[in-house]
Amino acid sequence: MEINIQKRVLEANENESERLKKFFKEKNVFVLNVMSSPGSGKTETLVKTLNRIMPKIRTAVIVGDICTTNDADRLQSTGADVTQINTDKFGGDCHLAAHLIESTAKEFDLERIDLLIVENIGNLVCPAEFDIGEDARTVVLSVTEGEDKPLKYPLMFRLAHSAILNKIDLLPYLEFDVDEAENNIKEVNPNIPVFRISATKEQGFDPWIEWLEKMVFSKISK
Repeated sequence: MEINIQKRVLEANENESERLKKFFKEKNVFVLNVMSSPGSGKTETLVKTLNRIMPKIRTAVIVGDICTTNDADRLQSTGADVTQINTDKFGGDCHLAAHLIESTAKEFDLERIDLLIVENIGNLVCPAEFDIGEDARTVVLSVTEGEDKPLKYPLMFRLAHSAILNKIDLLPYLEFDVDEAENNIKEVNPNIPVFRISATKEQGFDPWIEWLEKMVFSKISK
């Protein structure tokens, strides 16, 4: 019975996601789903990213968390339009679903937005299972986690279109093999680009920004 219920939930989300993809296409908005485990540094990565791409790329952000608006408050400092989704009212879901993205996205003036970033709830399992109408997925892995995370949570990395290895400034102080981590990502997803960055030091951002801009402009220029 639990399997059947889960199947129905995923099917309903998939149907909603397909409608949402068409909606975003009509609005000419590129949607990026950013996922990671808690504490990977994805909010700081997005703060530094927004500071680099705006106002050239008009950007809005949806932030998912179970509780608090901490991350949304930080992102709002960039000048981007930011809306928070807290899932505690829904029982503390560990992912964002398509219907939540649809209702929240319509709060923005999408005619004036090129890029909608969704900072998903920190979790390497559940968010990977729920398509939210995105054009691309980026997964952030920090060097404080473990080289084997891509092998332990393969779906997240297999479905991603890019991966970020964050906090490389800490490598001298850790027993973390960054090459092994990247090889494990490539084992799961051979063609994925991997960007090694330090969000706090703003190191290694140029290749990541170039990839993101190329992805966004390839859609909105059509």
